[in-house]
Amino acid sequence: MSDSEGSRVDMHVKVLDDGVVERAKSRGLDVLVYAPHFVRLPEIRRRAEAYSDDELLVVPAREIFTGDWRNRRHVLAIGLDEPVPDFITIDGAMAELTRQDAAVLAPHPEFLNVSLDEHELQTWGDEIDAVEAYNPKLLLKWADRAREIVERDGWAPFGSSYAHLSQSIGEVWTEFDQVLDTEAALVSALKDGVSRQVRRERGLRHQLRCVVEFAHLGYENSWSKMDRLFLQGTEPTHPRHIAYEGRFDDVAVY
Repeated sequence: MSDSEGSRVDMHVKVLDDGVVERAKSRGLDVLVYAPHFVRLPEIRRRAEAYSDDELLVVPAREIFTGDWRNRRHVLAIGLDEPVPDFITIDGAMAELTRQDAAVLAPHPEFLNVSLDEHELQTWGDEIDAVEAYNPKLLLKWADRAREIVERDGWAPFGSSYAHLSQSIGEVWTEFDQVLDTEAALVSALKDGVSRQVRRERGLRHQLRCVVEFAHLGYENSWSKMDRLFLQGTEPTHPRHIAYEGRFDDVAVY
C-alpha cells in the first residue's frame, strides 16, 4: 500500500488473477474493487483476500442485476456482509443494501438498457453514494452523458476501468484524498463523500482499449449466454438458489 496521503482505486473490475495484480501494481494502483458477474459474495471475498497483500488491497463487491433481463438496472454494492442475489426488484435490492449499510454506487448511468437513468438516480438519491463519471465502455455520447449527469446534479463521482479484460486494468482510476487500506475505510470514504478525482489514461492506446472493451459487450449481453447461465436457474446468484434460503423469493423477478 502506498505511503502517500491518498489512494488510487480502480473502482470496478471483473477479472482477477496474478497478471491482473501485477498490472495493477505496475500502474500505481493501491486498491482494486473486484465485482465479477454471477459469483456469490463468499467466493468473491475469498478470492479478494487471496490476492491482497501489503502493496495492493482487493476489495470484494457485487454488481447486482436488478429487474428482469430486458429491463436491467445495475447497482454496485461495496461493504456487504451477506450475499444478495441478481434479478430481484430494485426496491428489494435497495432495501437490502440499506439494511446492510453498504456503499451503493450507480455504474455507467444511462448506458444501454442496463443502467439507472437520471429519473431513477433522483428517485434513489438518498441511497446512492456515488455515480460513475467515466469508464472505458462509455464511448462518445455515453461518456458525455455520464459526465453531464454527475457534474450538473452534483453527485459524488467515481471512475473505473470496468475491466472485463485484464489489459484494461488501471486505464481509469479514482484518486481519493485519503489513505484507504481496508474495505471498511473505502466504504466510509464513499459514504462520507471524501474528496476524490476521476483520472484516466489518454491517447490512442487508451482509445483502442475502450473499443476492445466495448466490443466485449456483444458476448456479455447475448441472449444465449443469459439463458444458459442464468435463466435456467443454474447460476449461484439466482434469487431462488438454495443458498438464499428463500429470503428473496418475494422480490425475485425469475
